[in-house]
Amino acid sequence: MPRRLRLHLAGGFYHATLRGNHQLAIFHTDADRFLLNAVVARSIEMYGAQVHAYCWMTNHLHFLIQVGEDPLSFVMRQIASGYARAFQSKMETTGHLFERRYHAVLVDVDSYFLQLLRYIHLNPVRACMVRRPGQYRWSSHLAYAGGASENWLTTDFALAMFSSARSTAHAAYRAFVEEAESEESLELFSRGGAPVLGGVSFVARVSGGNATGAPAQSLDSLLTEACRIFSTSEAEMRSDSRASVVVRARAWIALQAVSRGIATLSAVARALRRDRATLRYAMRQYSSKVD
Repeated sequence: MPRRLRLHLAGGFYHATLRGNHQLAIFHTDADRFLLNAVVARSIEMYGAQVHAYCWMTNHLHFLIQVGEDPLSFVMRQIASGYARAFQSKMETTGHLFERRYHAVLVDVDSYFLQLLRYIHLNPVRACMVRRPGQYRWSSHLAYAGGASENWLTTDFALAMFSSARSTAHAAYRAFVEEAESEESLELFSRGGAPVLGGVSFVARVSGGNATGAPAQSLDSLLTEACRIFSTSEAEMRSDSRASVVVRARAWIALQAVSRGIATLSAVARALRRDRATLRYAMRQYSSKVD
């Protein structure tokens, strides 16, 4: 499979994740998390980036990060290498602390910014580490809810989406986070999918199309595009076939449809005559091989 495309858009917003090698813990003490804060602060200052949201989980990191003129890869490499060196010198260990490649998706701010903000802050709740996001210390949730904030964290941009009055914005944010996340929203931000998350016009504007031609604008055109890419047929994809190429083609369609905002996973499942669980599993398998 080809390596995932890295799209650089000056001023663009990205959902970036960085995972511990072999899914191992990247923190042992609270001091390690404070160390990461310091590394992140230095790195974003160095490259003119802004962090709008973060969540430090036990074995992986989430960022909602806005880049400047320098690509995201510069920032993420600086964070990963800077923290790894400091962490390993303290632990007297060697080897890779993080997976070699971070994962990143360029996000359409107008369509998905607030949903992504909530998704990042609810990670500890979904992982059953806490019952409410305010109980988790190592994310930017408390800063948005009205508590103390890291001096390197940017909250003004998101809070202004709720209200120009600070106290009202904090209250509106807290209410927003309390709303239940839809399953489709969770699918959008889970690992995998296309390198751009947005509507068709946004995808076309930032990528100028893709390696296979103009971006598909409907589920039917995605199906046609997949047939060409994977050398299969629509009849095969709608059949009971479990051939590996057919399974990959179905997964690709689902990932493209959901991440580009073309169709929901339920709609894709109906079109391909599959069930959601089967498609979701295929998506995860496909994404892990692409990454």
